[in-house]
Amino acid sequence: MAYEQPLKLFALDALKPLPLADLAAQCAARLAASERLVTLFGRPAAPHETPGTRVTAIFQPPDAALVAVRSHAAAQTHYPALTADFPAAQIFERELWEQTGLVPEGHPWLKPVRFEGPRQQRMDEYPFFKVRGQEVHEVGVGPVHAGVIEPGHFRFMCHGEKVHHLEIQLGYQHRGIESLLLQRPATALTPLIESIAGDSAVANAWAYCAALEALSGQVADLRVQISRAVALEMERIAIHVATLIGLATDIAYLQPAASYGRLRTAIINASQRVCGNRFGRGWMRPGSARALTPALCSDLVRTLAEFLADFDEVSQLTREAHSVKARFKGTGAVSLQAASDLGLTGVVARASGVMLDARSQLPGAVYGQFPLPLLTEFTGDCWARMQLRMREVQSSVQWLIKLLQQTGDGAPAAARAPEARPWRLAPHALCVSLAEGVRGPVVHVLETDAQGALLHYKVQDPSLANWFGLAWAVRNNGISDFPICNKSFDLSYCGNDL
Repeated sequence: MAYEQPLKLFALDALKPLPLADLAAQCAARLAASERLVTLFGRPAAPHETPGTRVTAIFQPPDAALVAVRSHAAAQTHYPALTADFPAAQIFERELWEQTGLVPEGHPWLKPVRFEGPRQQRMDEYPFFKVRGQEVHEVGVGPVHAGVIEPGHFRFMCHGEKVHHLEIQLGYQHRGIESLLLQRPATALTPLIESIAGDSAVANAWAYCAALEALSGQVADLRVQISRAVALEMERIAIHVATLIGLATDIAYLQPAASYGRLRTAIINASQRVCGNRFGRGWMRPGSARALTPALCSDLVRTLAEFLADFDEVSQLTREAHSVKARFKGTGAVSLQAASDLGLTGVVARASGVMLDARSQLPGAVYGQFPLPLLTEFTGDCWARMQLRMREVQSSVQWLIKLLQQTGDGAPAAARAPEARPWRLAPHALCVSLAEGVRGPVVHVLETDAQGALLHYKVQDPSLANWFGLAWAVRNNGISDFPICNKSFDLSYCGNDL
């Protein structure tokens, strides 16, 4: 049986470039038809191409394969902005403008995303929105924080204790990951890919490996894909539990925080026993993945079963605590309409009732044969986001135990080392690869030139689409509720600042 794949390979000769205005019109039509804008980005023309910018838009129609639309635009071209009618496009159009100079006419929030390149030293020029009025005041937090976290500036416009508006400025550590990925051989990128976002090492690695295999015309063995799915769900469990630790700590509910910390350690130590690294680095390489021997399968099943019993008990106590209900219920609510309009994704979107999970809509071989339920909550508040993380942990653990018991016969995950395989990438091709990470779909788009060499590499973390959702969630809440709103979203700074 064929399952819809979380990747798609396009022959660029078949993607005829449209004028930029026509691309914008087609994007608007697709968005109006409830297709999801996965990504929108541009790159400068290569030396052998007509000068200008190549623009690519990727869409995910409901229950259908990914779709690509391309355009070629001259420098400084203006086009009608999508954002005024479709707010989900706002961050993509801002990034496109910042990176290429293409101007979305009528964009209501046209501000830099990262201050890239020579503009890196001009971050103090960021045009913050101002709220005027008697007794309105601003509170600035960061970019240097009291804890050991990454830099980001949060500016609250408040009336008394109530937040009227929050503006989030990131970009302080832009690393230029996409250009670095073009400086090494295409088959030797996994260590760098695993460093894009430390808590999404597995999701990024799987998206990259799948894209490289598709471009080279190779199909990973089912057992390789099963091993990768095990790694992905172990990563999901570990990071969801880490978020629950933070939520309990932020309301001084220390007993479950300590218990969740112990439980998370059991999961990441189990990953280390498989691949030698607690965060899943080294679990997979192009064409291969760690072999799950009978001994390892038994070890993982035993660890997960013991984990689940204690996790369920701690989570039940947390859900029943009056102090937890008082702080989380009704706090930081994002409605279904707002989540859909803003293009939120991953667990944050599902907590508001958005039925979106690549493991269900684009399941591929493993999730197609061994399906996971698509879980949602509907209140969209901190309570819903906490509840959904708990439920996703339980679901992933139960799924892993069943999968490992059914498939754990110890057959090798890959018979040959990646370098022994003929890695000749398809020329003049575009490959889009998704992996549903803990925060949502990690997106990798690889483009090759006429000789099959990598010409462009686009990476997108789901945090990019979700930071504006956090700003929305905080509105009309007390400023003291920001820490729990922030932790319930648990977004990645470095994922935004690629």
